Amino acid sequence: MTGRGGMSIDEAVAACAKVTRTHSSTFYLGSRLFSGDKRRAVFVVYAVCRTGDDSVDEATDAEQGRARLRSWWQGIERAYAGRPDPECATEVGLAWVLERFDVPHSAFVELRQGLESDLQGPDLETEEELMLYCRRVAGVVGWLVAPIAGYRGGQETLDQALALGQAMQLTNVLRDVGEDLAMGRCYLPAEMRSRYGVDLAELRRNQVTPGYVALLEELSERTHALYREGWRGIPKLHGFAASAVGVAALNYEAILVKLRQNRYDNLSRRAHLRPLERLALVPRAMLGVCRGGHPSRFRSLP
Repeated sequence: MTGRGGMSIDEAVAACAKVTRTHSSTFYLGSRLFSGDKRRAVFVVYAVCRTGDDSVDEATDAEQGRARLRSWWQGIERAYAGRPDPECATEVGLAWVLERFDVPHSAFVELRQGLESDLQGPDLETEEELMLYCRRVAGVVGWLVAPIAGYRGGQETLDQALALGQAMQLTNVLRDVGEDLAMGRCYLPAEMRSRYGVDLAELRRNQVTPGYVALLEELSERTHALYREGWRGIPKLHGFAASAVGVAALNYEAILVKLRQNRYDNLSRRAHLRPLERLALVPRAMLGVCRGGHPSRFRSLP
């Protein structure tokens, strides 16, 4: 298959798959369970989102970030207009996806809003502001993937996909506190930090205080609740897509278990799963899909 006078579709998809594999082993593992064009389309969507995120994260300053984000957005618009840059893998790939699946433009609009907020600095005051941020930068990814997977249940299923995406982003927030602080960011809401007596200066000194643990436990419980809500929608996805999303969801949720096992030290170490631990979760995810809901809560990892 070839693109419009430039990069072939196969080349574009291969490049997008490489981005997915490089940046998210969890998402890549789940994506492998999609079949045919659906798998290729999911690789493309992830790469498009990741490229937008990198346009902000890798900028040297806010002005450059805004310019890079504008360039990324112009590529989205070209793809939706059916006129992608023939040398840009994500644009060629996205235009190909849009010819086959009804991926909503509005989801990319919200993603852009979330990335713009990163340029301004998170500066989140309340938990609900954190939830809105998670919706925009990751929750809407569920709206991008659901039309590719195919689903039943209408808006209720889309709402559940949104909850799952929010849960995954909250997991990232909880896992990456130390790394974010090193980059001058903190996504833990100021109101919650004040309520639990959490001092950013102490966090920068890698001090895991009882108040900090309590704050993380509260957010972890909310995240687990969002995973349970998201799992109500996973069995409504068509075919192997349900297992694919289930595997990704269970792998992400297992990071929270690792964080707890690490005694909530996300300041000097990173919670992650070993390859065998990831693979061991695959049958659990498939069992959850077959039973129509969230697998039993983790007690320990394999």
